[in-house]
Amino acid sequence: MKEKISVCITAGNEAANIRRCLNSVKWADEIVVVDSFSRDNTPNICREYTNLVYQHRWLGYIGQKNLIKDLASGTWILFIDADEEVSAELRDEILNEFTTGNTDKYAGYEFPRMVWFMQKWIKHGDWYPDVKLRLFRKELGTCGGEEPHDKTTVHGPVKRLKGKLNHYTYNDISDQISTLNNFSLISANSMYNKGKRFMLIDLLIRPFYKFIKCYFIKHGFLDGMAGYIIARISAIGVFIKYAKLWEIEASKKKAG
Repeated sequence: MKEKISVCITAGNEAANIRRCLNSVKWADEIVVVDSFSRDNTPNICREYTNLVYQHRWLGYIGQKNLIKDLASGTWILFIDADEEVSAELRDEILNEFTTGNTDKYAGYEFPRMVWFMQKWIKHGDWYPDVKLRLFRKELGTCGGEEPHDKTTVHGPVKRLKGKLNHYTYNDISDQISTLNNFSLISANSMYNKGKRFMLIDLLIRPFYKFIKCYFIKHGFLDGMAGYIIARISAIGVFIKYAKLWEIEASKKKAG
């Protein structure tokens, strides 16, 4: 008997993206959505595809995924975000694994994620291949990581598929910078809460290395102007993250 796949989607104010996401997973046995009280039409769009639409206050990227995992009834969980899309190639690979019985050998599956940005697919740099483990046996997988970057781990062997998870991450450069500002604060707070403290060398060296890694080592230059902009903004993001860690630490010392 084919094992049941539950697609788990966390969403919040994603009316512009969610239909594309839902259309790409209609083949699944179950679609579960947890919406963090969207102010747009996201929940109503989701109800066109599934009756398993829940609303819950935002628990963070990690907390929200652990919540939705527990709401799913399938033996297998497929995590997907509202701004992502399962490509036809990835869908066919997944279904082939399940129809041929290969899933008995594995605890999870990982696959590359490709970003659409500045009107093109980004195929180099830090953004590709951004391999994600998103399909896993419910009983063998847990979601952890460090906010705002969740990471699924499993107890058992993992197979890598070739099909891509498409990611429509930013509308434009302004959207990228806005997200960077938000994520850098989340990351800085997470680092501080885990005992990480500011060191000047982090602020001086890490942004420089980030650019070198993204643009040269991982061949971001092959993506043209988009590759340069991504590498430069990514480096700025690292700088801002550590600057905010300094700011948090300084404010705590002053308050204490």
